[in-house]
Amino acid sequence: MSDQSRRRVHRSLRHHFRRKTKPGDRPGTIVVDPEAPKPQITVIAYTETDLVDCRVEQPSELAALLEKWPVVWVNVDGLGDADTLNRIAEIFKLHRLTLEDVCNVHQRPKIEPYEEHAFVVVRMPHNTEGISTEQVSLLIGRNYVLTFQEFEGDVFDMVRQRIREGRPVMRKSGPSYLAYALIDTLIDSYFPILEQIGDRIETLEAAVLDNPDESVVSEIHAVKSDLLVLRRAVWPMREMISGMTRDQSPYIEQSTHVYLRDCYDHTVQLIDTLDTFRELAGGLLDIYLSSVSNRMNEVMKVLTIFAAIFIPLTFMAGVYGMNFENMPELKMPWAYPALLLSMAVVGFGMLAFFASRGWVSFGSRKRPPTD
Repeated sequence: MSDQSRRRVHRSLRHHFRRKTKPGDRPGTIVVDPEAPKPQITVIAYTETDLVDCRVEQPSELAALLEKWPVVWVNVDGLGDADTLNRIAEIFKLHRLTLEDVCNVHQRPKIEPYEEHAFVVVRMPHNTEGISTEQVSLLIGRNYVLTFQEFEGDVFDMVRQRIREGRPVMRKSGPSYLAYALIDTLIDSYFPILEQIGDRIETLEAAVLDNPDESVVSEIHAVKSDLLVLRRAVWPMREMISGMTRDQSPYIEQSTHVYLRDCYDHTVQLIDTLDTFRELAGGLLDIYLSSVSNRMNEVMKVLTIFAAIFIPLTFMAGVYGMNFENMPELKMPWAYPALLLSMAVVGFGMLAFFASRGWVSFGSRKRPPTD
């Protein structure tokens, strides 16, 4: 799938998901998206001293790897071929409901224990033409971690590098530690996106105070929309990680719980930051509305002052614009300049009165100094 197509798919899935199964279908029914990319299988199998890193063409090759290696990470990119997915499910003895959840990529983060594996769903963020999330399904078994992704490309390159470099903690640990490393990397991938959103909020705050216009409003709504997408992905993740440490699954080793608690702390930090940014974004909209209202009030105040000044002047001009015979001022040579002088005195007198009451100022208003 091209980058443009991938961005288009992510953009269309930002706020909602469409179920592929019809209402009333038998539980465990597998329906794949015909436009989804075909599955590509990669394998990293390792011991403390040996390593196999390869691409697998046929799912049948996985059985021999599972028999030989103590830790096998099988990654499947693409969910567009039901036959390949069913063959993988047979090899790993996946429950039909598990495979259904893998194919229906609208799942919220969760953990579900099964007899042959522990099933974990997490969501991976993407920041291409708007923030979106992609479902990543992890299955933790006796000696394997099986991951399903919607598209090729992920945030797990650092984990692969640690395995290839022979890091002792990674190579000596079992599949549950590998699953922790994948989940931890995925959670940490949210932080750079939140930092970018924080920078956007700071820029918007300056724009709202300096020059509020309609483009600022659309950008504020875009930020709030991105935060909503992230919140929907991160909030259930706290419950999921808590379930991994609380439930006594035979596939999640006790020694991994301390690392999962660190993931829990990172998730809580993400949630706190998201809530803070949501409040700031909502406050920016209130500040914008207040700024626009204040600008409108300033305009109305100026117009009102001009109207108040010209009301008596209009009255004076109207009185002496009447063509009555017995108006002695109309015959006098000094009447016209006297009327203009009277109108000027009235106008400037009203301006002085408005200034004395603080309703109008003639000097430039200085901004208070900022740190």
